[in-house]
Amino acid sequence: MFGYRVQTSKLSSALVMAEVVFHATARAVRSKHNNAFIAIGINILQAIIFVAAFYLMFAVLGLRNASIRGDFLLYMMSGIFLFMIHTKTVGAVAGAEGPTSPMMLHKPMNTIVAILAAALSTLYIQVLTAAIILFLYHAAWTPIHIEEPIPAFGMLLLAWFTGVSVGLVFMALKPWFPTFTGLATTIYQRANMVASGKMFVANTLPAFMLAMFDWNPLFHCIDQARGYVFINYNPHFSSWEYALWVGIVLTMIGLMGEFYTRRHASASWTARR
Repeated sequence: MFGYRVQTSKLSSALVMAEVVFHATARAVRSKHNNAFIAIGINILQAIIFVAAFYLMFAVLGLRNASIRGDFLLYMMSGIFLFMIHTKTVGAVAGAEGPTSPMMLHKPMNTIVAILAAALSTLYIQVLTAAIILFLYHAAWTPIHIEEPIPAFGMLLLAWFTGVSVGLVFMALKPWFPTFTGLATTIYQRANMVASGKMFVANTLPAFMLAMFDWNPLFHCIDQARGYVFINYNPHFSSWEYALWVGIVLTMIGLMGEFYTRRHASASWTARR
């Protein structure tokens, strides 16, 4: 039948896209569980288990004296929160819905919306988790003091951004090499258990060991974050600028790869996964 096209301004198009991203993000948050509160609660429990496990390991091995002078649990959490937001963002973005997903049949939906929804949902859950745990620790256990909270939060965002950039590269590769990409994503996430440097600080490492970790942008984010959290630590062998540039470069590579993949999308890819 008859139809007509409505001319919309760039502002109205941006608002419509923002609304689509919001609903897609809410859907991604609830994808972990039908109840969003339970989904957040599960993530909080995971973070608490991480902190408790590393606290016991350091206590049993007698490594507490090797850490930064200050609140030891805050030292552990400063690494674990950045590690979790980075690795979970990598997994979420790498597993975002691609061009052959049934969701792409809906007109407002596209792969950029899917990527933004995966990234923003992870950011929301992880930031809320960190805020709740820090508040409970501050209110119920002992008052905490973060020397420079805004730059420290900036390092958390930088760890999230680098996770988005790495996830984008994996997402672009996934339709072409599904098995390899899934394995590589898992290896990268598991390797960061050690390579992230959340269990030590760069200033205490000898030169030959520092070379094993300084390729990792998450290592730089965590070390810089601890410099902002603690007044007694001044990182000399890490740089947040390095992490930022790595994130920008990988984002550009990932977006170019995703654009190329989208242009050559085939419904048969779904059968290969």
